[in-house]
Amino acid sequence: MKYEKIVKGKFIERPNRFVAVVDVDGERVKAHVKNTGRCRELLVEGAAVYLEDFEGRMGTRKMRYSLIGVEKRTPAGMLMVNMDSHAPNKAVGEALADGSIMLEGMGRLTLINPEKTFGKSRFDFYVEDEAGRGAYIEVKGVTLEDEGIVRFPDAPTERGVKHINELISVVAAGFKAYVIFVVQMSGMKEFRPNDETHPQFGQALRNADTAGVKVIAYECIINENSMNICNDIRVNLE
Repeated sequence: MKYEKIVKGKFIERPNRFVAVVDVDGERVKAHVKNTGRCRELLVEGAAVYLEDFEGRMGTRKMRYSLIGVEKRTPAGMLMVNMDSHAPNKAVGEALADGSIMLEGMGRLTLINPEKTFGKSRFDFYVEDEAGRGAYIEVKGVTLEDEGIVRFPDAPTERGVKHINELISVVAAGFKAYVIFVVQMSGMKEFRPNDETHPQFGQALRNADTAGVKVIAYECIINENSMNICNDIRVNLE
């Protein structure tokens, strides 16, 4: 997936979870933060950030800029992280369509529908393959990293627990079920649930894995103006 017009700036502060104040060429501007997670390890004063500029195509927008990426300083060097919470769904949709993501137990996909309801949950995708097998997919974006280990969530998510538990019902009803963690960076070692922040989510994920829900993690190639799924990484649920 690609963005249309990107400008670089320096992060100053985040007065609330929806707004960042950024220095762009010496001017303080406000940018919409497209991620309501904590992102405390990413949005530090002085960090280089990347904004999508909507000048000339504002529509009903109130702010000209959206913050979509940040450079994180790590022991291994600078790491480019996409923090647009809408990007994982778009990237997965593209990867399912072009075959970059192959779902275990499924053949060639003939149907890809976004936003499909099952029970009391709305999942990100419902797909069918050439044999008529149906599957529900939940997508989660991952931006929390520590020395090559990525974790989800970075804040408690009761909604996330609900979705994972509902995927168990999907399997019980005879469908395939997948949860895809989209790691919004590259060069990672493995994915783990963030039990320290939300142990209930980690336990729900392990229960789902035992029940037959496929738990997958893909990392992405990140550039200033794009994010594309590249390869899967190890999932560690121990």
